[in-house]
Amino acid sequence: MTRFAAACLFSLHFLSCIIVCYQDNGNNRPREQSTVSESSRRFRAEFLEDWPHTPGAPYFDPSTPDNVTGLVGHPVTLLCKVKNLQNRTVSWVRHRDIHLLTVGRYTYTSDQRFEAQHKPRSEEWALRIRSPQRRDSGQYECQISTTPPIGHAVYLKIVEPETEILGGSDLFIYAGSTINLTCIVRHTPEPPNTINWTHRGKTINFDSTRGGISLVTEKGFHSSSRLLIQSARTSDAGSYQCVPDNALSATARVHVLTGETPAAMQGGAQWISNGVPKLVFIANIMLHMYAYFN
Repeated sequence: MTRFAAACLFSLHFLSCIIVCYQDNGNNRPREQSTVSESSRRFRAEFLEDWPHTPGAPYFDPSTPDNVTGLVGHPVTLLCKVKNLQNRTVSWVRHRDIHLLTVGRYTYTSDQRFEAQHKPRSEEWALRIRSPQRRDSGQYECQISTTPPIGHAVYLKIVEPETEILGGSDLFIYAGSTINLTCIVRHTPEPPNTINWTHRGKTINFDSTRGGISLVTEKGFHSSSRLLIQSARTSDAGSYQCVPDNALSATARVHVLTGETPAAMQGGAQWISNGVPKLVFIANIMLHMYAYFN
């Protein structure tokens, strides 16, 4: 249909509305207002709303992200960018329970953490989640109200800061070798300002008369702290704790072996006491390095 034909139809509709409103029914009274309103609604629904403002069907911008990672307690935004939307609407649906969250600029959920966001004349339709929790992880879908509807899936992963000492909760070291503990801090909003170490509940003093204690710290997306204690003694055994200032702490227990094989090392690990302490030490270092760089 050409725009000229559309204009003609609009003019005919306008004239028909006038005739309907003042049609003589014997008393020259206007027809019921509800009839006129229904006629206008039908005209908008059948003609004006179906008239394409721009050619082509709506579609999703291929640059729209498919995966989003957020932190527990920190606002996260799921973005949907739609091209050529025309007179359609955009909605956000949570797949876990097929729950309608937003329609256009309006939020349709009682959970006040969710909010629809859209700037006028913008192609971006966002779903913002205030104070997200790990249970909010999962698939969400941005939908366009075509027939049938089309959607773009976005997977949300909510993580929380975590701290890990590589090598497990129990580490076995031979007396005289070097204790090498590596602590990794992940998923923090920003790198920790400090990462402290404690031994048996007391903060390690790097200036103590014991000597031979050093610390190497690297800050970034995944921060690390490596504690080195040379010439291990039996007094160095016990619980070590890595304590970042913006995440939970992690604990590992160090066992310093003097030649005997403790019960925890029996079975498949009996070979440790059979004359290969250096291999055990090298294997332990390689394990730490492999876990750190991967």
